[in-house]
Formats: sequence, C-alpha cells, structure tokens
Amino acid sequence: MAYGCQSSSTQSKQAATLTDSTSNQAFDSQIDGKEVKLFQLKNNKLAITLTNYGARLVSLKVPDKDGKLTDVILGYDSAKEYKDNYNNFYGAIVGRYGNRIGKASFKLNGEVYSLEKNDGENSLHGGTNGVYNKVWDVVSSTSTSITLAYTSPDKEAGYPGTVKMEVTYTMEDNGALAIAYQATTDKETVLNLTNHAYFNLNGAGDSSILDHELQIDAKAITEVDNTLIPTGKSLPVAGTAFDFTKPTRIGARIEDQNAQLKIGKGYDHNFELNKKDGFQKVAQVYAAKTGIEMDIYTTEPGLQFYSGNFMKDSDPKGKEGKVYPFRSAFCLETQHFPDAPNHPNFVSTVLKPGEKYSSKTTYQFSVK
Repeated sequence: MAYGCQSSSTQSKQAATLTDSTSNQAFDSQIDGKEVKLFQLKNNKLAITLTNYGARLVSLKVPDKDGKLTDVILGYDSAKEYKDNYNNFYGAIVGRYGNRIGKASFKLNGEVYSLEKNDGENSLHGGTNGVYNKVWDVVSSTSTSITLAYTSPDKEAGYPGTVKMEVTYTMEDNGALAIAYQATTDKETVLNLTNHAYFNLNGAGDSSILDHELQIDAKAITEVDNTLIPTGKSLPVAGTAFDFTKPTRIGARIEDQNAQLKIGKGYDHNFELNKKDGFQKVAQVYAAKTGIEMDIYTTEPGLQFYSGNFMKDSDPKGKEGKVYPFRSAFCLETQHFPDAPNHPNFVSTVLKPGEKYSSKTTYQFSVK
C-alpha cells in the first residue's frame, strides 16, 4: 500500500532463535531501548525468518516447481535498514489501523480523535507511531510457531485506549503460514490489524509481478477519491479492469482507461469479499515462471490489492543488494475496510472493553 498483552522479553523457549551469527549481527541491536532479534521457523515445507521490530516477516522461502526454495517476500538485510525505511512497511504488522483514515481523524462516542498525518492529509497504517514501528516482545516460540505481543498505550498515535495485542505466526503441515491476531482494550477504540508483506512469487528481486495470475472472490471494490480515501460507495467489478473473479494476469488491464486505476496509479483498492462470516478462501495467485501458487484464507471482510505502483528503481536496495523496481511486488492485505470509522455503512472496527479482537489469515503455498 503506499508507499498503497505485552510481556517480558525473556525468550524462555529458544527453539526459534536464529543461530547463524552473520544474520544475527545484522539484526542484534536496540531500537527505542529494546532488544531486536531475528528468529527462524522451519518445517518440511517452508522456512521463514522474522524480527520482533514491527513483528515483521523478513523472509518466506517456499519450494518452486523444481524443489528450489524461493524467497517470495521483499525486505532488508538488517534491522537498521528496516528502521531507516520504516514507511515501506515491508513484512510488518500494521496498525493500530491498517490502511487509511481520511483527514487523519474520526469521531467515536461524540469525541473527535486526531491522528498522525503520514500520507498527505490522511493517516496510513496507524501513523508514524504505528505498531509496525515498535519493538514487540516474544511471548513464546517453537521451531514452527512464534507469538509476539505489544501494548499500545492510551493516545498512542492519537488512538484511544490501552490496547494489548498479540500476533502468532504458525507454519502448518500443508505448506501454509497462518497469522492469528488477538487484542483487548480498556477503552472503546477502533482496531484493524494486518500484515503488509510484499510478494513476488517469481522470487524477491524479480523485476515484475505483471505476469502473475490473480483471482479474488469479490464482486465489488470500494470506490476511492483522489487521495485514496473511500467515498462510501461500492463499484461493481464486472466488465472492468477490477474483475478478478476468474484468474487473470495482473498486467492484463492495469493500463486500461479507468478512473479508479488512474487515481491509484494502478491497483490500490479494497476488494469487498463475497465471503460470509467465518474463515474462507478468498484469493489465489499463481506464477507460471516458478510454478508457485498462493491461496489466501481469512476471517476478514476485505482485501487490499496493491500492485506496487509507488515502487521505483531509486528506492533503497533490498535483501542481497537487489533492486525492487516499479511493480516488482504486490500486496494482498486482509482487512476491514479503509476509513471505516468514518463510514457507518461499513463493517464496524470498534472494539469495546470486555470484547476480544480476533482475526486470522493464512497464506497457503503449493506448486503446479
């Protein structure tokens, strides 16, 4: 997208700590006075690394059609690079409110809350002090799962309530990476957490994602104004460049004369999923070059599809010194709708004391 219960950090279970000293040296550091580390999870299908800075994915390696492990997400080689380029959001948990809030403000129970502006006049992914820019604590870890926690204090980035949140990454036997979110608050607030991984199923550093085939189970998108804030209207996708109800190359219609494409400089829109309540498959992506397919399952009602329109060759180089040029990655962020606090007709993102925020998304990988 653009640029598009906190606990002790004592890591009692060390199974997930990365042992490679070279990688550790690049991540072992302190940010805001807290220790940052790199962690590794692995099973017979996947291998991933994560850091507790932003509770973010650093690498995600999956086998291609020849059995070669391929890193399919963008990122950096050190904690410092992530910190220096925090507004790229690579692989991070974003929030308190993933996506945009118009005019960086919303009203709740008659009170107006002013947020940090970090996307023109709007607030994006929780503002400059979003949870992607914080050091999380490791609650527990095994060789295939890790739980991280962060407590966001009342009025952090302008949001009401002290919110205790946890995210758990779990590698499943079927080749899936599950991301589960939980949170509570002591004061009525809004919350919309998601992961902001940038994918290229040809391999991170490949020059384009326009050859990927994408299918999204959605009959409408959320219309946006020229600052990418929802107007409140839904637009049917049938007969337009946004119709991905059948597998379609991302690049097939991205240059069509379409007002919404012009605003986003490509795709940067919320797809209103057809799914009912519960955990269901909502999208799939396939790259013929590697044979890698990714299926997305979620409990969320929306999916933000971003086609890397703000990426450019002059961006800081990524892992292994690779350049990440224009449209060399895509994001598929499961979510409630952008700017929902300002649109009563959207599914509510309000979280009240005594309630538990719960969300789950799975990225399942296979080859064909």
